[in-house]
Amino acid sequence: MTAKIRLYVEHPLGAGQTIPVDRDQAHYLFGVMRHGVGGRVALFNGRDGEWLAEVAEAGKRGGALICLEQSRPLQMPPDLWLLFAPIKKARTDFIVEKAAEMGAARILPVQTEFTNSERIRQDRLQAHAVEAAEQCGGTFVPEVADLQKLSRLLDHWPEVRQLMFCDEAEVGNALQLAAASHKGAPWAILIGPEGGFSEAERKRLHAMGQSHVVSLGPRILRADTAAVAAMTLWQQALGDW
Repeated sequence: MTAKIRLYVEHPLGAGQTIPVDRDQAHYLFGVMRHGVGGRVALFNGRDGEWLAEVAEAGKRGGALICLEQSRPLQMPPDLWLLFAPIKKARTDFIVEKAAEMGAARILPVQTEFTNSERIRQDRLQAHAVEAAEQCGGTFVPEVADLQKLSRLLDHWPEVRQLMFCDEAEVGNALQLAAASHKGAPWAILIGPEGGFSEAERKRLHAMGQSHVVSLGPRILRADTAAVAAMTLWQQALGDW
């Protein structure tokens, strides 16, 4: 019997392991979804793969699940970071959700010179990444980092990590050439803010040895659209698609 409900949990998963159900999960499982004792649920924690579990206790304020068997092993995404400048709330949520669905291993909101938003709710964005993994069948949940300045991140940029720099002011695509020599390497994608990159930022990014400048076409895309387009290009050239 397969489970139609997938649930993210923090606890370790293994055969015979008891997983406590907190109040919010109990409301969803037993109140909204009408699951009861004996019902089956698919569990994952981002580390131990996906496990088929059975409801052992069901109550309004909590319950317990018993792990039966592993239904899928942990499937790690490529070593890909997505860097983006936060925008309006709903569109930032969209970027995080799609990045989790499309295979980002880490999501890093960055503050550029023209970033409109000066703060984010990291815990809320992390919850969106969890929900996206639940919905798309993922067994891994990417970390959503707290907001940090792009300049500071570049100061400590890893020497081996290649950077797909999506520059709306450029024409051409260096990604196919980079794919031949850097396939399998750690990568990152950088999406700019609504106002674009400053000249100082563009000059610095162009000068980086790990930077590969990519155009996303003749039309200037909204930041959330650009994130999806860029991840699609990268996955097709260098990823696991």
